[in-house]
Amino acid sequence: MATSGGGNYRNGTHKSSMKVDRSLSLNSNPKSSVKSKSLPSSGPRRNSTGSLAGGAAKDNAGVPGRVRVAVRLRPRNAEELVEDADFADCVELQPELKRLKLRKNNWDSDTYEFDEVLTEFASQKRVYEVVAKPVVESVLDGYNGTIMAYGQTGTGKTYTLGRLGEEDTAARGIMVRAMEDILADVSLETDSVSVSYLQLYMETIQDLLDPANDNIPIVEDPKTGDVSVPGATLVEIRDQHSFVELLRLGEAHRFAANTKLNTESSRSHAILMVHVKRSVKARDSAFSSENGNSPHMKTLKPSLVRKGKLVVVDLAGSERIDKSGQTSFLVLNKLEVYWDSVWARFAPCLGGGGCGGWGLVKLYKEDKDREEKKKERSLCCSGLRCIQGSEGHTLEEAKSINLSLSALGKCINALAENSAHVPVRDSKLTRLLKDSFGGTARTSLVITIGPSPRHRGETASTIMFGQRAMKVENMLKLKEEFDYKSLARRLDIQLDKLIAEHERQQKAFEDEIERINVEAQNRISEFESNHADALEKERLKYQKDYMDSIKKLEEQLVKNQQKNGSEKVPVGLREDGSALTSNTESSKVSAAEEVAELKKLLQKENLLRKTAEEEVNNLKSQIAQWKRSEASGNSEILKLRKMLEDEASQKEKLEGEIAILQSQLLQLSFDADETTRRLDRGGSGKVPSGLDSLISQVKHHQQDSGNGEKASIAKLFEQVGLQKILSLLEAEDADVRIHAVKVVANLAAEEMNQEKIVEAGGLTSLLMLLRNSEDETIHRVAAGAIANLAMNETNQELIMSQGGIALLSMTAANAEDPQTLRMVAGAIANLCGNDKLQMKLRSEGGIKALLGMVRCRHADVLAQVARGIANFAKCESRAATQGTKTGRSLLIEDGALPWIVQNANNEASPIRRHIELALCHLAQHEANAKDMISGGALWELVRISRDCAREDIRTLSHRTLTSSPTFQAEMRRLRIGH
Repeated sequence: MATSGGGNYRNGTHKSSMKVDRSLSLNSNPKSSVKSKSLPSSGPRRNSTGSLAGGAAKDNAGVPGRVRVAVRLRPRNAEELVEDADFADCVELQPELKRLKLRKNNWDSDTYEFDEVLTEFASQKRVYEVVAKPVVESVLDGYNGTIMAYGQTGTGKTYTLGRLGEEDTAARGIMVRAMEDILADVSLETDSVSVSYLQLYMETIQDLLDPANDNIPIVEDPKTGDVSVPGATLVEIRDQHSFVELLRLGEAHRFAANTKLNTESSRSHAILMVHVKRSVKARDSAFSSENGNSPHMKTLKPSLVRKGKLVVVDLAGSERIDKSGQTSFLVLNKLEVYWDSVWARFAPCLGGGGCGGWGLVKLYKEDKDREEKKKERSLCCSGLRCIQGSEGHTLEEAKSINLSLSALGKCINALAENSAHVPVRDSKLTRLLKDSFGGTARTSLVITIGPSPRHRGETASTIMFGQRAMKVENMLKLKEEFDYKSLARRLDIQLDKLIAEHERQQKAFEDEIERINVEAQNRISEFESNHADALEKERLKYQKDYMDSIKKLEEQLVKNQQKNGSEKVPVGLREDGSALTSNTESSKVSAAEEVAELKKLLQKENLLRKTAEEEVNNLKSQIAQWKRSEASGNSEILKLRKMLEDEASQKEKLEGEIAILQSQLLQLSFDADETTRRLDRGGSGKVPSGLDSLISQVKHHQQDSGNGEKASIAKLFEQVGLQKILSLLEAEDADVRIHAVKVVANLAAEEMNQEKIVEAGGLTSLLMLLRNSEDETIHRVAAGAIANLAMNETNQELIMSQGGIALLSMTAANAEDPQTLRMVAGAIANLCGNDKLQMKLRSEGGIKALLGMVRCRHADVLAQVARGIANFAKCESRAATQGTKTGRSLLIEDGALPWIVQNANNEASPIRRHIELALCHLAQHEANAKDMISGGALWELVRISRDCAREDIRTLSHRTLTSSPTFQAEMRRLRIGH
């Protein structure tokens, strides 16, 4: 493009003084600022560690990110419509080229390029999406971000950033929309969002949420260099309404004044700080329970916390004092002055200050004869500030604003020129924005300009500020740390729970021991009581028998005595008395016999008594033994009780499974009866007896597992037959269809079965399942079977001819399960390897479906997507080599290049390997070189040629770079050694 300077420009700098800007932003393609005249250019910052020309960044290094700058044009206001009606706008926007022309006159203009050019018709929503949304997303990912508005007063900075949109929701500014996105993405249960709202007024930091806090110090961390304002009010945000109320409160406390350029001109820099603290899930494990009872600590790691800070800065307007109505007085002579476009003269002081001097009396400008008239009041002449009055205070405000903006411009100039010294400490504004320019934050700047030719100088100054800011490169760093405090709190809670649970278990154990002891004592007491009663009964019995025996003996003795006393001799007595002696001797003999018998009875009783005592001792020893065995029996009882509980739970599970099996059996019986009746009604007297057995065999196959799975599949295939298995794909029972498609998928995994399945119509049946079924499991398994069949080139053409790619694309669009997406991506990836199907695959949406599945972000899905892209790129490279392919790659036309570049250094080795191959194949076609250079792929190719772990890929990348003239020219221009 020809410009007023007559020179050519490329990538935003004059060709004769161009240096390399090696900053690579992750959220945009870097566009350089352009002016047609020769401008001082600058190379990359020497302290930048993130440039890809020097190798991949390490984990602790930052990610390079250039400051993105957008320009927004304000429409003409009512005054400009009248006063500038005969003049054209001083700027001409070319939003489709992202260019802006600043007219010098009717035939000459300067041209500039920005990251975004927003016309006066751009909506607030579009401004937010192109300027602020990438920064907000980075803050949610754990980075710092800054959004800033710069421009002349009255050009719409506060409208762009701080508009609340209460009357018209479409007019909501960046602050409100950013908080809406933040609150929509965070979880208030685990995350926190808090805000501070400050203003920098006359070089003092004041709290807009607490006006009494009007001199807040800036604190800088000596280790990290981070700047903070700990004295500011920090309010936690739970909903959007409370945030809008805080903004309204802050705006009410912000300083504003009425100037000629703006009726509500901001006289301070407003700074909104949003602190987002997010917990990274699925990174720690706490406590687990064994058998549902006793908790054990297995692994415990502190959770990760990402802390992002969003800073939204509404700068006060840059202005010229004479245009904004803050003109200082000019002494014309000793008594007359010209002040604020009003003639005035000195008169005796009426200010009441007691200074004894002269006051300043303002006269109306229209009084040509300078007749003295008081306009409002007389002022004390004791000093300049006093003479200037309220306008003088506004003048001081304007001076402070311009000084802070000038300090900010100096810092940006120093950063853009790689100066060894950056004057950050010249102003509190530059100290607060230390992280935004040249720091670790992702920064977006929107500069606002007006169309009026009367303010061309201010517009040019604003544009040059944006041009210099585009040369500043930040090093983005993830703010991630371990949340040890949260871990300590969780440990305290878990410890309290464990202590309480232990106390409950200890109390239950003690209660159980007490109950067992009481029960044992009761049983022992009962046994002793029963034993004592038995002994007493036995003793009484023996005593009674003894007494009865004594009594009988006594009675027998009495009878014997009576009998002996009454006996007489029948013969007469002789003189010598011989008969009497004979009777006495016989009675003595009988008495001796009775005594001997009594002694025998007594001995017998003694033996019985000793036997009873021995039995009592034996019983006592048995009781002691029972007591000893009872303690061991209690533990056995507890074990048995636990075993019974386990058996009960197992029994319940088995009963549930039995109920399910019974219901399935009843359903199968019902289906078999229905089939029999239907066939009988149709005239066939024979029911296919193999139907029930076929269903049971297919279902039984799904229950087989382990090493015999392939054997069971082969056995089922031989016994049942492929046709019968395929017929079950159209069964009414969803379970039968699921089981059948799983069997077909397993059969399709064997290459020797694939041809038989296709000849029997299995491929058509699988595609019908994708079209008609709504079951996610059927979609997943059917897509896996199609992926297996798609490994054969003949089958690939059949799949395409039967509309398979359209069905796979539809399945991918509707699926959410990562495993389903992995199967669909694998099928499409196999189809991408066929040279004959390239155009048809793309026309039927295969490439877009493949790229659409990256939304899942699952590593297995991304690996299949990367494999498909590598296959497609390889086929295109082969076709270009053979001369059958011309023009750019279809992958680049469908927008796959940004994703390829973004994942070229992915942590997962399968994804990285396929992406590296895809880049090498794309680079072999010279028609893709320019797009790959503009998309940042050149840096990845250089990295692959140097750092790739696989030698074949590294060699291929090196050969591609050395054989491409376009790449060689660009590498020489960028001074990349290879």
